[in-house]
Amino acid sequence: MNSQPYVNSPGLTVKDLVTTGIFSALLWITMLLGGLPFAPNPLTTFYMPLGSALLGGPVFMLLAAKVPKRGPISIAGILIGSVWFITGMHWAMDLGYVLCGIEADLIAGIRKYRSLKLNILAFACLSLGPTGTYITYFADPASWGSYMLEGGTSAGYIEAMNGAARDWMLAVIILGTLAVALFSGWVGSRLLRKQFEKAGITA
Repeated sequence: MNSQPYVNSPGLTVKDLVTTGIFSALLWITMLLGGLPFAPNPLTTFYMPLGSALLGGPVFMLLAAKVPKRGPISIAGILIGSVWFITGMHWAMDLGYVLCGIEADLIAGIRKYRSLKLNILAFACLSLGPTGTYITYFADPASWGSYMLEGGTSAGYIEAMNGAARDWMLAVIILGTLAVALFSGWVGSRLLRKQFEKAGITA
């Protein structure tokens, strides 16, 4: 494959970084659009990670095909986490995206970004990023609420969340996010099959 020298080329080029920046922005936009119907409502905010995972699969899969090197997926996670931090999200969500982005990069890199299955699994891992804030919430609702109050979230919003929260929700959030992300990645693999074949990516 003529892509092999590109894959094995050392380091990230300026073009790689530009491509990574563009796709990171697109990923953030898809996550914003998917999560927006859920996040503003304290009764449905728990399902925001599921919505965020719905639209980004094709974008992530194309990023892995366009820049099949170590680094871009980690960078995407770091950039997305940083944007959420700037916009005032809970630190556990920001950290979740950073850690899950790094882990996703490691997963896809096992087969040098040439395995559709591993790339889909990597997207599912990245999509778990926003669950960090809900893991923290269920572990310590009072501390979570205090942090969000300081960041400007209304007391009424937090009280409504506390009233709606159930112990089983965390499992639904994590497992549901994984299921939606795997589906989204699979859809991306189907939509972009020709692009992947050209890049030498196999099932």
